[in-house]
Amino acid sequence: MKVLQDIYILTSSGIVLFNRVFDPQIKTQLFGALMSALNSFAENLAEGGLSNFELSDKRFVIMKINEFLYVANSSTKVKPKRVVEQLEKVAKKFFELYPLEWFKNEWDNEVSIFADFDKEIKDLMEDPVKSFWDSF
Repeated sequence: MKVLQDIYILTSSGIVLFNRVFDPQIKTQLFGALMSALNSFAENLAEGGLSNFELSDKRFVIMKINEFLYVANSSTKVKPKRVVEQLEKVAKKFFELYPLEWFKNEWDNEVSIFADFDKEIKDLMEDPVKSFWDSF
């Protein structure tokens, strides 16, 4: 079952490398900066930082892996553990294509190189339009 609705992959400094959002309501880089700041604030308060939070009917899950933040949202009806499992698959796929050494040695800070990553993870992403029609 596909549970991830929107997803962001960002550097620990808040630069959004990749995002797939169906209903953008906030500028991408602003969202990235906010998530990075929230995570930094939470890390100062508690070991491990912020893991998830809810806004109305959406749950946002944040994971930090290899100095990158992975943020995804899903329905609050979906168990956080399920979202974490899917997000871990996204992170694994991301680092298969873009290993940490590549970031350190070759990446020129151009984020457009990640634009096609959605093709790699489409089997993990929920399609809200399809979900809407399936509910009828």
